[in-house]
Amino acid sequence: MSAELAPIGAVNTAERHGRVVKVSGPLVVAENLDGAFMYEMVRVSDLRLFGEVIEIRRGQCAIQVYEETEGVGPGQPVYRTGEALSVELGPGLLQSIYDGVQRPLDTLYEDFGDYIVRGAERPALNRTRIWNFEPVAKVGDAVGPGDVLGVVQETELIQHKIMVPPKLRGKVMQIAPVSATVDGQVALIDSEDGPVSVTMVQRWPVRTPRPVTRKHLPLEPLITGQRVIDMFFPIAKGGTACVPGPFGSGKTVVQHQLAKWADAQIVVYVGCGERGNEMTDVLMELPELTDPASGRPLMERTVLIANTSNMPVAAREASVFTGITIAEYYRDMGYSVALMADSTSRWAEAMREISGRLEEMPGEEGYPAYLSSRIAMFYERAGYVACQGNDGRTGSVSIIGAVSPPGGDLSEPVVQATLRVVKVFWGLDDKLAFARHFPAINWLTSYSLYQDTIGQILGERIDKDWANVRKQSLAILQRESDLDEIARLVGVDALAADDRLLLQVARMIREDFLHQNAFDDRDTYTPLRKQFELLRLILHYYAACRGALAKGAPLSKLIQLSVLEDIARARLLDNERLDELTQLRARVDQAALATIPTEGAQAS
Repeated sequence: MSAELAPIGAVNTAERHGRVVKVSGPLVVAENLDGAFMYEMVRVSDLRLFGEVIEIRRGQCAIQVYEETEGVGPGQPVYRTGEALSVELGPGLLQSIYDGVQRPLDTLYEDFGDYIVRGAERPALNRTRIWNFEPVAKVGDAVGPGDVLGVVQETELIQHKIMVPPKLRGKVMQIAPVSATVDGQVALIDSEDGPVSVTMVQRWPVRTPRPVTRKHLPLEPLITGQRVIDMFFPIAKGGTACVPGPFGSGKTVVQHQLAKWADAQIVVYVGCGERGNEMTDVLMELPELTDPASGRPLMERTVLIANTSNMPVAAREASVFTGITIAEYYRDMGYSVALMADSTSRWAEAMREISGRLEEMPGEEGYPAYLSSRIAMFYERAGYVACQGNDGRTGSVSIIGAVSPPGGDLSEPVVQATLRVVKVFWGLDDKLAFARHFPAINWLTSYSLYQDTIGQILGERIDKDWANVRKQSLAILQRESDLDEIARLVGVDALAADDRLLLQVARMIREDFLHQNAFDDRDTYTPLRKQFELLRLILHYYAACRGALAKGAPLSKLIQLSVLEDIARARLLDNERLDELTQLRARVDQAALATIPTEGAQAS
């Protein structure tokens, strides 16, 4: 008996096949598929096109086909596979580039050229590569779901744990060091149903969440090195975030930065329906990036899933669930995983197209009535969990989903449905992007529901004033927004000196702290301690100048102190030279005191 399912798309030739009765774009209706079940994978026509049953009505099955249906017509055969859409999980996932149904694009390119031939199929995991399996369990050990049988060094950065498949329990009959392909047996387990052969590869249906022992509250911060995120709107490991914004506001750049700098051990990047040129940039840039923590190529801990806008729309949904299933698999090994989905709006548009072809009752703006539940189904698979297994390991999946609302309208259904289930909102502003302020996250509209918990944790680890510094800075930025409205009416010169000083400090927070250059090696990543010290330095300048202003110092001198240039350049300091920021605070005090007129000068 084997623990593995049949290969994806396998056809039972002994079973009578159904036949096509209707074709409507990516939607095919078939009859005589006796015994078919919802979300079963089928193969359409003699081309063996990938398809999935999404509706069963009056003996007919509606199938969404993941490939172009040109040339498919009524009367052509439809074959059942007997399994749901599943992915292969095992060594070799990292450094791979897949399409939405986990076909390896590099292998398809070698075999078929620049364009994917319809019906083309290759194993997701390389069947010729030899892996060295080192056992952890011993003969006679009682094992259950999630227990680690052994390890494989998948890349220089990641050790791949070969786990007991879910629902399998028994005693180890055979296990030993072995060099084999992913199909090679690594252990033999004596279960209630008899001996079960375990290989390095597992199959898992993508629409079914992988089991865990329990879910915990996400408390550990996911450090990104992006100042506006870590200081103002943080995300927890196992948390969820939404990045909506109009065209050109920098959604993809934000996700690139998170993929490179977030302290997740595994990155899964899903390009879901984005323009081909953007996905090409990702595919060309990511393999060339260096992991800042290890100096190794970033791809050694990355999986890419590419489904561009010119690919069949039905595969967009598959790509999202393929990505989250791979992410859950590495989470089960005890790793921290970050999944980037760019963008869920294209997935929702695909749902709307398929729903229209099914003649379902449309909801708001034509989206299907189940839009919210389908989006929730995806985001709720994030989490910080106690993994299955007897070693007490924990893992996490953090989901950062980009949303592309038409015209930047944040009231449209996809954004609103997403905001109901995520806890972090990084609202991108095209006005900031056009002003070359990146990341273009609007500090007035964004929020994080993890802030209180993470602020308390970082207050203990970094500085007890962490939360106060954040709160004061946001209050200054909010007050600046109010004063801007007044200044437009009466002019800046009509404002009180204290208000004009606040505008100066708010500009410093925006330009010297929130603005971050992704292409400057000194500025692209900022550790937490440096973030705190930079912001505290700006607030220290504000406090010193307010004190000097109250003692008669002229505002014109306070906002032109020579030390301001050093404050602006402070973010480019090496991370090992943070003591210079303490010295800079002392210089700010001296410069502010020097502007206070003496008693003699006041009398004259």
